[in-house]
Amino acid sequence: MTTHAIRMHETGGPEVLKWEPIDLAPLGPGEVRLRQTAVGLNFIDTYHRTGLYPVPLPAVLGSEAAGVVEAVGEGVDSFARGDRVAYATGPMGAYAEARNVPASVLVKVPDGVDDRTAAAAMLKGMTAHYLLRRIHPVKKGDTILVHAAAGGVGLIMCQWAKHLGATVIGTVGSEEKAALARAHGADHIVMYGSEDVAKRVREVAGGGVPVVYDSVGRDTFAASLDALAPRGLLVTYGQSSGPIPPFDLRLLAQKGSLFVTRPTLFDYVRARAELDAAARELFDVIASGAVKIRIGQTYPLREAARAHADLGARKTSGSSLLLP
Repeated sequence: MTTHAIRMHETGGPEVLKWEPIDLAPLGPGEVRLRQTAVGLNFIDTYHRTGLYPVPLPAVLGSEAAGVVEAVGEGVDSFARGDRVAYATGPMGAYAEARNVPASVLVKVPDGVDDRTAAAAMLKGMTAHYLLRRIHPVKKGDTILVHAAAGGVGLIMCQWAKHLGATVIGTVGSEEKAALARAHGADHIVMYGSEDVAKRVREVAGGGVPVVYDSVGRDTFAASLDALAPRGLLVTYGQSSGPIPPFDLRLLAQKGSLFVTRPTLFDYVRARAELDAAARELFDVIASGAVKIRIGQTYPLREAARAHADLGARKTSGSSLLLP
């Protein structure tokens, strides 16, 4: 079977992403063939494109999508033709009209959630889940700092944390994004560039916060540490501004016996039960209306290069989708 996909033969800028015909291999045992209806765009895709996270070439990027099952391979009894499904934990290859996917990474999409919402929510939503529910279980009365509060993960985290009873401080880079973050649950906004982030956070929190969620990396690392209360936890789960430079671990002692972790979603959904539980909690808060998934922009799949350029230039907000 022939389909089309966005493929790269070398690392580099958005221009390396090419729309090409590809042949799908016959279904193997344990695999499912999907007709994809919506593909999620994520920062990790740009890390793969640039070579920051090396991948074998040529490569089809993307690890998140929703679609409809068209066929199942030998040994697959949990899915059937016509099922609506979604995935967010690979393997790579989501930038395609159709593909073969291991059944082990799929979850069924409930009737109350449409395909575009599922594709936009899976990776970012399950990321928010493990950050808020497992890395540092947020509870009523907590005050937390969320960097990039108007981004795809940030908007979900603001809403979910508010649903859990927390006070949310969010950082953003523009007045437009400040309004967006406030509309999605951020109680206090700190502006990159024009405000001293750590000073402002400590004023709001009365001496620092117990946890900082940081997807920005290099540009916010120092401020994140300074915003923490003694024995606080910095969760660094991305590096949109670049990697954090090496630092002396004694710095953590000097700043109040701090903790730093660099987790990935994949280690929190390794077991089928963990994947199902995370997806169930995510779809539940979406269906209840506690968390609304904002799809800020959509692009035809064949225009993935333009989507990557916009993402890199920080022109996007909320979640972005590529539509086959």
